[in-house]
Amino acid sequence: MSDKSKIKIRQERLVSIIIAFQKPGDYLWECLAAIKRLHYQNYEVILLPDEPMEGEGEGITIIPTGPVGPPLKRDIGAREANGEIIAFIDDDAYPQEDWLKNAIRNFSDDTVAAVGGPASTTPSDNFWQKAGGEVLAAWMVGGVHLYRMLPKVRREVDDYPTCNLLVRKSTFEKVGGFDSPYWPGEDTVLCWKLTHQAKKKIIYDPGVQVYHHRRPLFRKHWRQIGNYGLHRGYFVKKFPRTSRRFNYFLPSLWTIFLLFGWLPLLLFPGGIKFYGIIVLLYLLTAITTGVRSLNFKTTVIVAVGIVSTHIVYGINFIRGLLVNKLPEE
Repeated sequence: MSDKSKIKIRQERLVSIIIAFQKPGDYLWECLAAIKRLHYQNYEVILLPDEPMEGEGEGITIIPTGPVGPPLKRDIGAREANGEIIAFIDDDAYPQEDWLKNAIRNFSDDTVAAVGGPASTTPSDNFWQKAGGEVLAAWMVGGVHLYRMLPKVRREVDDYPTCNLLVRKSTFEKVGGFDSPYWPGEDTVLCWKLTHQAKKKIIYDPGVQVYHHRRPLFRKHWRQIGNYGLHRGYFVKKFPRTSRRFNYFLPSLWTIFLLFGWLPLLLFPGGIKFYGIIVLLYLLTAITTGVRSLNFKTTVIVAVGIVSTHIVYGINFIRGLLVNKLPEE
């Protein structure tokens, strides 16, 4: 490495890339290989497996944590981080080459505490994973949060997933890190602290891109969506300023309409016909989402995925509203 390259690296902000996981697998090695290709050199990598593992490469620190949850793992990693910026990425995701370079430019504004970007479906995913990605990227599911999946206009946000989130370490420490038993949902807690306690900004930058392997339809996808719904419903009570929003209630309201909406309509002439038309339009809209693939199998599976995602999320959101405590508390 030339002296000029060394000077350039020293001039860059040091970034600590933190990856929490249970045990290493192919996705982790894919992520580490992509990190080596970054157009940004001043970084360290902190790996947080349950048990000791073999690692390779300069700048990689391995900290076995035991079988603890992701929030605690990330807090452990942050305490050991030397970087000015902490970059959280999941072990089943990998960054685009300009990930750090594009993210760091946002931190020139001292009012910015964190930066996130889209986590798009990985091109190498199998058919069922890509179908799950199509469901999540459908406007009927993603709604106002489609920018989390697809590159959209740069904006300020107040809640962002930790699969692709970079945080200024000084602010992270000021709010006490995650310090949260929740998972999923630990990212909502952290972002609430950053925006409402520290009074700082979170910026969404479409150039801060990672690719994220999806849960395949249907069972693993449903399990993930059910957890999201349960925690978001509970957070409506716990963190209303970022979770008590109408769009989070929509799947539950629609599920209630699907299951029971026909009952009151029995009292009105043509009520059942009206119900049937509404449901038919909904199903047709779900089908048109999959039609883009020009493949009958994909069209049907994506449509079923959209409908079932609404129902699974909606039911579990109601569960979250009703429970007094989550299992991890």
